Amino acid sequence: MDEAYDVIVLGTGLSECILSGIMSVNGKKVLHMDRNPYYGGESSSITPLEELYKRFGLPEGPPESMGRGRDWNVDLIPKFLMANGQLVKMLLYTEVTRYLDFKVVEGSFVYRGGQVHKVPSTETEALASNLMGMFEKRRFRKFLVFVANFDENEPQTLEGVDPHRTPMRDVYEHFDLGQDVIDFTGHALALHRTDNYLDQPCIETINRIKLYSESLARYGKSPYLYPLYGLGELPQGFARLSAIYGGTYMLNKPVDEIVMENGRVVGVRSEGEVALCKQLICDPSYVPERVRGAGRVVRVVCILSHPIRGTSEASSCQIILPQNQLGRKSDIYVCLVSWAHNVAAPGKFIAIVSTTVETSEPEQEVEPALQLLEPIDQKFVAISDLYEPMDDGTESQIFCSRSYDATTHFETTCDDIKNIYRRMVGAAFDFESMKRHQSHVFGEDEQ
Repeated sequence: MDEAYDVIVLGTGLSECILSGIMSVNGKKVLHMDRNPYYGGESSSITPLEELYKRFGLPEGPPESMGRGRDWNVDLIPKFLMANGQLVKMLLYTEVTRYLDFKVVEGSFVYRGGQVHKVPSTETEALASNLMGMFEKRRFRKFLVFVANFDENEPQTLEGVDPHRTPMRDVYEHFDLGQDVIDFTGHALALHRTDNYLDQPCIETINRIKLYSESLARYGKSPYLYPLYGLGELPQGFARLSAIYGGTYMLNKPVDEIVMENGRVVGVRSEGEVALCKQLICDPSYVPERVRGAGRVVRVVCILSHPIRGTSEASSCQIILPQNQLGRKSDIYVCLVSWAHNVAAPGKFIAIVSTTVETSEPEQEVEPALQLLEPIDQKFVAISDLYEPMDDGTESQIFCSRSYDATTHFETTCDDIKNIYRRMVGAAFDFESMKRHQSHVFGEDEQ
């Protein structure tokens, strides 16, 4: 281990593994360490089921009705991939897709008036949807056509809207959309967590709705994908990419000290040895003195023996409960996956409810979502603190990722990865920088 590296990465969470993969592809010498004996850090998938019971302090273990323990892979942080989103692009450019199999999530739903409604995914569904009245549907259709054609470089597509000045609130007003439609557009299509976006320039929301529509167009059922065997497969895929390009991996390796000289990182001490480096990437747990709290998230993992009511028996789906429906400041999310994704025993489902904590009773806050899932065979409640770095790392050369938020997609995580890359390299993130070299098409140099 007493060697010099360009980059040392601490923790094998998704952000860290993707950055380690990119740095290796770019010719950097990378050492990747994790104090845990498994990949994925906070974003790992727990298997067998007995391990999950142990982690949540349930010593009696799962009942026989749960089937074989090793049939289970339970994500600790539930997220789906947008089919046309940044993470899928990263997987395609690096060809990490060859290590993974994905399934399209069967539907996206939104909660209104105590019931679950399908988010319309086609014009036919929009016309049949009971989320809107007849006239509202026409106005909504006009709005979607406007968004699809919107191009900030083509003035004739803007209909008098200034992408960087007009707030989103005015765009909704321009199309005379009612509050219910605004709710599901902003939260189920643009995937905003709060209503703060209404007074911000409309360009970001328009781009988010476009991403949703383009992702939906790829597979038709929903805009989301999910990997077979759980999300823990993602960090491992990028770890393999890094290893192909010479990255060194050490699991179960304690980190005793991050060695600094004149305010800059120079290495990492572990078990009496020091590995030298020029730059360090890590998750917040490795540098508690360099991060600050950024709120809390409650996540409830629920094991079910049935699909969720009102979802047409879907074996996978997302349900968004918009804040306005519940008198909250932020949305509540439900992710459902099942045995169909090789993450549960036959006939079993895993639903994970998550939201940003707003009160001193986090479990109470997600009650409306838990009611949708009844009856629940077993639930596991986790309340996590969110952290963000206190500085951009350019002085210390320590680049710390942010904690995973309550959203059910990876777009915010990808923004963080691109941001860290820009600060490390001093240039904007470019997907081309992730492309494998032609000689590595089969995963190794052809000598």
